[in-house]
Amino acid sequence: MKASKVLITGVSGFIGEALVFRLLVDKKFIPVAAARRATKFQGLCPVVSLDLNAPEAFPAFDDVSVVIHAAARVHVMNETASDALSEFRKVNVDGTLHLAKKAAESGVKRFIFISSIKVNGESTPPGKPFLADDVPAPMDPYGVSKREAEDALKQLGSETGMEVVIVRPPLVYGPGVKANFLSMLRWLSRGVPLPLGAIHNQRSLVALENLVDFIVTCINHPDAANETFLVSDGYDLSTTQLLRQLAAALGKKCRLLPIPQRCIIIVATLLKQKAVAQRICGSLQVDINKAHELLGWVPPVSIELAMRRTVDHYQDKQTK
Repeated sequence: MKASKVLITGVSGFIGEALVFRLLVDKKFIPVAAARRATKFQGLCPVVSLDLNAPEAFPAFDDVSVVIHAAARVHVMNETASDALSEFRKVNVDGTLHLAKKAAESGVKRFIFISSIKVNGESTPPGKPFLADDVPAPMDPYGVSKREAEDALKQLGSETGMEVVIVRPPLVYGPGVKANFLSMLRWLSRGVPLPLGAIHNQRSLVALENLVDFIVTCINHPDAANETFLVSDGYDLSTTQLLRQLAAALGKKCRLLPIPQRCIIIVATLLKQKAVAQRICGSLQVDINKAHELLGWVPPVSIELAMRRTVDHYQDKQTK
């Protein structure tokens, strides 16, 4: 039986790249790597040029049965655009909808949209995780743009019959992780004392391997059609616990000062960094029971193993 083609956008990014490699290894589907420029996948699988800002030049979706849309204008800590929401909408809403319309017109059966937990909101009370079917409450332009894209895709799906699957991950980590997670690895590796030894929040994370495994499950599982899912490692950590686990994996002494959370927030507020402190000290939990009950999915990689692999990759890079 001929393998189905799965077109993946954002293949130069953290998630998209991992998806292509996973499908190349599995050999159950033929990945089609879509990017604005030539990629490392030339010669390994079909590669097509795709610019979300140029829908008139979208490639033909010949024999593609599923699209996994991982490309996006991503959330940034220090936004510089004067109208951030407008900039996010250009790619995350307009570009996504143009792509989905082309997919539907080409006979694509399923469109898997990699959204964000920010559609649900920014935080949860401890012990009260977000649910997949909660009423969305995005708080920033990035989250708003992802929610608008979700709504537009659902409407398109109802009009065309193309199945739409929405996946909202929290913070994604794994080998090659960047941004704040990479900063934490650097601080811990250098033995920098951190005032985070008394943080009693609860945060859901998702290892890249687990996220990719879930997305691949959604490619052809019949019960994934037209559903929204939250995904995580299934195990939550406080910021303090996370730092201690990473330090142990690094083989470094964890130098955490037990500064009360309220003091951290007060100081951060004075320094106009209240939002950063709230992310460090606040809780954000997700409930993945829907993924388990509907799809029978459980995270295949433990959080301990995923962190070990993340740290090993980081240390390997430091020695080269």
